[in-house]
Amino acid sequence: MSIGSIVNPGFPPALIFFLGAACVPLLRGKTKAGFMLLLPVASFAVLASIPCGIHWGVDFLDYQLVLGRVDSLSLAFGYIFTIVSFLSLLFALNVKDDLQHVAGLCYAGSALGVTFAGDLFSLYIFWEIMAVASSFLILARRTERAQSAAYRYILVHIFGGLCFLAGIVLYFQKTGSLEFAYIGLEGPASFLIFVGIALNAAVPPLHSWLQDAYPEATVTGAVFLSAFTTKSAVYLMARTFPGTEALIWLGAVMAALPVLYAVLENDVRRVLAYCLISIVGFMLVGVGIGTSMAINGAVALAFAHILYKALLFMCAGSVLYMTGSIKCTDLGGLYRTMPWTCLFCMVGAASVAFPLFSGFVSKSMILSAAGHHHMMALWLILQFASAGVFMTAGIKVPYFTFFGQDSGMRSPEPPLNMLLAMGLAAFLCLFLGLFPQYLYGILPHSVDYAPYTPSHVLSQMHLLLFGALAFCLLIMSGYYPPEIRGINLDTDWFYRKGAQWGYVAFDVALNRLNAVSERALGRLVSAVSILFRGAPVRLIFLVLVTYWLGAGYRGIRLELKKSKAYNDLLEANIPVGIGAGLTALFVTVFFVLANFF
Repeated sequence: MSIGSIVNPGFPPALIFFLGAACVPLLRGKTKAGFMLLLPVASFAVLASIPCGIHWGVDFLDYQLVLGRVDSLSLAFGYIFTIVSFLSLLFALNVKDDLQHVAGLCYAGSALGVTFAGDLFSLYIFWEIMAVASSFLILARRTERAQSAAYRYILVHIFGGLCFLAGIVLYFQKTGSLEFAYIGLEGPASFLIFVGIALNAAVPPLHSWLQDAYPEATVTGAVFLSAFTTKSAVYLMARTFPGTEALIWLGAVMAALPVLYAVLENDVRRVLAYCLISIVGFMLVGVGIGTSMAINGAVALAFAHILYKALLFMCAGSVLYMTGSIKCTDLGGLYRTMPWTCLFCMVGAASVAFPLFSGFVSKSMILSAAGHHHMMALWLILQFASAGVFMTAGIKVPYFTFFGQDSGMRSPEPPLNMLLAMGLAAFLCLFLGLFPQYLYGILPHSVDYAPYTPSHVLSQMHLLLFGALAFCLLIMSGYYPPEIRGINLDTDWFYRKGAQWGYVAFDVALNRLNAVSERALGRLVSAVSILFRGAPVRLIFLVLVTYWLGAGYRGIRLELKKSKAYNDLLEANIPVGIGAGLTALFVTVFFVLANFF
């Protein structure tokens, strides 16, 4: 990557969002709304017109920072990030809180910065801005639970950022390069980078921050959160660790494990958070397999998932905004007064895996890639996870929210801007399912895949029917609706409860050690203090007595001299000449010793 090859067409999309965020608090009313919607449109126009290559180079010290490494992989993520930014901002127009708008714009801008970064330094800067900006989308809800969740969220991401930074430093020391490209999992540097990315991807056991924080975000903040952090991590994995076998099995565990928690959950947004983790697991499996079809499947699924998961979070947020509740056991019967929201939610639910919708034409590529490599165990795990996600996000969420037992709520539809955002997202989910060639045309590799074969459609329908059967059995068993039956323990127990015990243990142990050390050092300091308290007086007195003895003073004359000098020294009546002479003597001795040694 030579400096001469770097050109700067247009303006970096990330900086469009950042500068726009700085202007938002200065605007009012419809001007502010139009301005915010214009930002992702302008960014999309830049991306649509920019050629592939290296762009927006910045000289920093002795290095060349690159804000625009544009290729088919980064463009695919850039397109969907700008699209979902527009939908999220449209959904949030009725919110009168500049903190949320500024945080959302900075969050989206930093995700684009990560996507198009061409060097590790600028990548790390955008990575950390993304963590900080997203934290404010949780804090902005201004409840005690949201504040606690935001603190835990930022602490976890600071840890991940430090791992990421340490890996970058070690990698730079090893290679002498800051270029952001394929790294591969080998050595401490790459392992630390891998851990930092895996934490943002919510890879188990580092996943529990997501379902802890996302449900506590604001109504509109959760829509932003569902789109950027985990998908940016998937992009980084596809860029730096494609074909890494560890990702296959980490992704498989990630796809299957959260489904069990989603079945148990009563909070609708928490159900969606667990299902989000599961689908990201599918993406990491595709990255781990590393073939052209698998990478295409991971990118296509990320594109489709951002749309339908944002749609589902919009629907859940609309219900929370209008009713004040989001528990499965508190809702039901809302289809009567919120028919459009119900319809859009059904589209989002169908988009998880149903034919003619976006999830069907993307996730199936990863399943096919696993089948082509005869990974039967992996294929079965993914099939189980696919049925489980459809049962929870595809059936459980719309059933208990809009149908099920009538809660008696008769809430009206949300504001028009929310309905428009949900309608556009639903249209895109259906459009990509009906015309997948438009999605396949922006993928990193050429696509030779037909999703609508009879065998594939029938096999997926059987799988979805299996998920529906499992849901019916849960209803008939009396377990559903999923009333709260206790706390669902996850790995966050270690830093929510276990860390408290660890703090108490360290507090007791270290405080006792501190008390013992303080007593021992106190005695030592006291003894030394007594020893040296009169040291200067004794030293001067010794010099004087030696001088008088040499001058012939003896007997009573010597005693009188000693008595008078001792009293003068104690009263600090030391002649200036004696102090100056001793100082000069000390400096001379020190100088001689320093030169000698």
